[in-house]
Amino acid sequence: MPVRTEDLDRVRALPLFASASDDTFRSLTAGAFLQKFPAGTTLLTEGDPVDFLYVLIEGQAELQGTWNDKETTLAVLRPVSTFILAAVVLDADALMTARTIERSDILMLSGEALRRGMMEDPRFGFAVSQELAGCYRGLVRTVKNQKLRGGVERLANYLVAERARQGGGETLVLPHEKRVLASLLGMTPENLSRAFASLADYGVTVHGPEVAIGRPVVLERLAKPDPLIDTRLHPPDHLVGMAEREFRASQAHRKLVSVYN
Repeated sequence: MPVRTEDLDRVRALPLFASASDDTFRSLTAGAFLQKFPAGTTLLTEGDPVDFLYVLIEGQAELQGTWNDKETTLAVLRPVSTFILAAVVLDADALMTARTIERSDILMLSGEALRRGMMEDPRFGFAVSQELAGCYRGLVRTVKNQKLRGGVERLANYLVAERARQGGGETLVLPHEKRVLASLLGMTPENLSRAFASLADYGVTVHGPEVAIGRPVVLERLAKPDPLIDTRLHPPDHLVGMAEREFRASQAHRKLVSVYN
């Protein structure tokens, strides 16, 4: 379907495209098209060649990996965000499967046009490198979280961050079904249930998707959030793009260090 001007304006505002010249942006979006997908639609499958950069305008998308009949959730994306950028830059096959979780509007930009824009427009090329650097740092944080913390600690940190993101009240609503949450935390659904049960001693009670945090100070003491692992303690939901999120997280850490020094 035709791309609306307001949707192009939202994409133009992304840090990835904000510094591109007008000519570069016109070239990037000249062959673009907007698709509306119902929930549960597979957008691409790992191993497939990647011809487009995907921009999630509305809805939610899940990135998954599989091996030997096993499946895991790698990330859940909210608007406005891009995905499969690294595969597009390298003109490589996808390492992840992408599917919609709910009805979604997705803008698809030509991968060939993006690579050409990177070579012809240095400012745009630098913005792409910044975004990829942000994605890499996000991956390092995820690996540290998985390797340095036990399942209960990972869940505690997730709840501390999610509570902050939802306004810091006594109750939060899990944004994902528990199967997805378990995968994001590197756990099985059974281990997630046991972890929730363990957190009862720290004031956490669960009723379906609603989680009550009765003793937030005690829970945070268990979680020990670390700015070199966690970026959502001061939630950057108004920010878009991994580069900007990492930049703000780095600024917050430097301020914290200066206070204690």
